[in-house]
Amino acid sequence: MMEIQSKGGAYTWSNQHNEEDEIREKLDRVLSSLEWGFLFPKAIAIIEIAIASDHAPIVLLTNGVMKKVKRDFKFESKWLLEEECSRMVDEEWTNTWGRHHRGTFRVNLRRTKVKLGKWSKDKYGKNKLSADDIERKIKVL
Repeated sequence: MMEIQSKGGAYTWSNQHNEEDEIREKLDRVLSSLEWGFLFPKAIAIIEIAIASDHAPIVLLTNGVMKKVKRDFKFESKWLLEEECSRMVDEEWTNTWGRHHRGTFRVNLRRTKVKLGKWSKDKYGKNKLSADDIERKIKVL
């Protein structure tokens, strides 16, 4: 047996305690036989972020390529002008979502990121204009 190379998080399990008492370990691995490894030489295991469990999910990609690439989350300064944004952040950091996740920094951050991303997409759409595009439009007007 051989271990399939993994990318993403370094750990697959956490006791989900606060930062001082937290224990993180790589308990879960993806293994294959040598024969299987020859059939899928580009295979890679992606360790995702654990959200609702103490174990991180692992995704096995047999061709080594992710079909859908997530873009990095970026907080937009224009959101600070929206009262709705402040309200959502407050809600996500004060809500309790079960015994295991109450007050967990990483989980609160993830929930807030997801909620703000959806809100921004609904409010502003996917229309991302560069500064040059906006400047050209202003000149035309």
